Amino acid sequence: MSESLSMLAKLVEGQLVIPDALDFQEHIAAASTLETATTDAITLVDSAERLPSLAKSQAAAAIVPVGTGTQDRPTIEVEDVHKAFATIIQHFRPPRARHRQGVSPQAVIDPSARLAGDVEVHPLALIGQDVELAKGVVIHAGARIGAGCRIGAGTTVFANAVLYEDTLVGRDCLIHANAVLGAFGFGYKPDAKGLELSAQLGWVELGDHVEVGAGTTIDRGTYGPTVIGSGTKIDNLVMIAHNCRVGRHNMICSQVGVAGSTTTGEWVIMAGQCGLRDHIHIGDGAVLGARSGVSNDVPPKQTVLGEPAIDLRQRKLQLASMSKLPEMRKQVKHLLKRVEELEQTSQLATKESSSKAA
Repeated sequence: MSESLSMLAKLVEGQLVIPDALDFQEHIAAASTLETATTDAITLVDSAERLPSLAKSQAAAAIVPVGTGTQDRPTIEVEDVHKAFATIIQHFRPPRARHRQGVSPQAVIDPSARLAGDVEVHPLALIGQDVELAKGVVIHAGARIGAGCRIGAGTTVFANAVLYEDTLVGRDCLIHANAVLGAFGFGYKPDAKGLELSAQLGWVELGDHVEVGAGTTIDRGTYGPTVIGSGTKIDNLVMIAHNCRVGRHNMICSQVGVAGSTTTGEWVIMAGQCGLRDHIHIGDGAVLGARSGVSNDVPPKQTVLGEPAIDLRQRKLQLASMSKLPEMRKQVKHLLKRVEELEQTSQLATKESSSKAA
C-alpha cells in the first residue's frame, strides 16, 4: 500500500511543505524512524535539533513541528509530531482485529465466581472462589486470580499475571504479563527460632486507570491495603513493598524499589533505578532523578538526584566541582612545590643573615 503525501497531510491535519524546484517522491509506502527509514518511507523529526539527523536519513519525507523548515525533502508540519506519526503508522500498519473469545472451556473458574457480561477468560486462566469480574474484563492465558479478588470494568490482566487473594483492581487498568499483586511483604521479626514472618493480613488496592508493568511486584499490606492511586503508571520490573500508599497520577520507571510504608503525593515522577527507604513521604509534583537513593522526605515540587538524594541544583554544583578536581589537584601540587621553594629560599636567607651577623 502506498499513499500520496497530500493524503497523509490531510490525514494528520498538517501542512504539506515542498521546497521549490525539488524533485521528490510523491507516494509513500511506509513510516519508519530516522535510523531505519528507506527511500519510500516517511519519518519524524520532533525538534529542530534533530534536523542534522534527518539530513543523513534516506527517508523520502518527514513529519516536523510547525515552523521547522528543511530544503532537501518534503515535510508535513504539525502541532504534535508524535501523535501525527502514530496516526500514519497505524494507517500503514493497522492494529490487528481483536475477536472477543468469551469464556474458554479450558479456563478453570470456581462456581462461586461472578462474571459480568462481555467478560473474556482465556485458556488455562484460573479464577478463584468469590471472584468478581466486571463488564468487559479480559483475563489472558495462564493468569491466576485469587479468591475474593474484585476487578473493575474494562480492565485487562495479561498472561501469567498473579493476583493473590482479596486484591482489588479499579476500572480500565492494565496489568501486564508476570506482574504479581498481593505477595507477602518482606517483614520478619527475629526470635529464638530464627526469623518469624510478620502478619500478612492486608491486601493490594489499585484505583482506576492504573497500569502495572511486566514483572512488577506489589506486596500486600500487613493489616490493611497497599494502595496505588488512580491514573498511576508503573513501568516493568518495579518493586513496591507492603503498606505503601502511592498517590494519583504517579509515573514510576523501571527498576524502582520502594520500601515499606512509604507514601507519595500526586504527580510524582520516579526515574529509573531509584531506591526509596521505608516510612518517608514524597510530596506532590516531586521528581526523583535516575538512580537516586532517597532516604528522607522530599518536599512538593522539588527535584532531587544522587545518593544520598539532594536538591538537583546542589547536586549539579557538586558534580561541577568534582569535574574540576583533576585540575585542582595539579594546582595544589604546583602550590605545594612553590611553598617548598619559598621555604628553602627563606631558610637560605636566614643562614646567610646569621653568617653575616657572626
